[in-house]
Amino acid sequence: MSRIAYYRSSTSGQSVEAQRQALGGKFDREFFDEGISGGTLAAERPGFAELLSYVREGDEVCVYAVDRLGRDALDVQSTVRRLLAMGVIVDVRGLGRIGKGVGELILAVLAQIADMERQRIRERCESGRAAARTALASTGRTHRGKTSLGRPRACDPQEVVRWRETNGASISATARHFQISPPTVKRYCALATNAK
Repeated sequence: MSRIAYYRSSTSGQSVEAQRQALGGKFDREFFDEGISGGTLAAERPGFAELLSYVREGDEVCVYAVDRLGRDALDVQSTVRRLLAMGVIVDVRGLGRIGKGVGELILAVLAQIADMERQRIRERCESGRAAARTALASTGRTHRGKTSLGRPRACDPQEVVRWRETNGASISATARHFQISPPTVKRYCALATNAK
């Protein structure tokens, strides 16, 4: 019997190391998918697909949260049923070991709640974007007072390009002068070139 951990992180706010520490304990094997969206089916994630081909009857798969096991309630349930059918024990932090019957029922309810929360977040984000676009079109500022959608620009791109050309400066020297990153300078220069 092997004790196996699976981690998934899709953003910089989520880290494999944080999940590893939260799960604690030693594992015989660890599988992970970093930078993989929660919108991807579990079986289509490279790390999870590798886990599925590795696990055997009697193994225990430990995960940080229910949503690590699938993209939505149906995928979570399907993934857990597949593992249980293989004779694999599924252990979700804070929920414990999931078995057939009552364990599957509890997991189904939790997965549905997680799925509903994702939908709510998506709706709130879209509602905020719509309000920002409407306010920007009518007042020149978003409903939060910004002058554009998305991240504000660190500097005026035309000023950066003009300064670089005038001074014959390198990308790194320009970045230091304006206190921005070299990739930002490159992006501004590319925009200026494309505009010509």
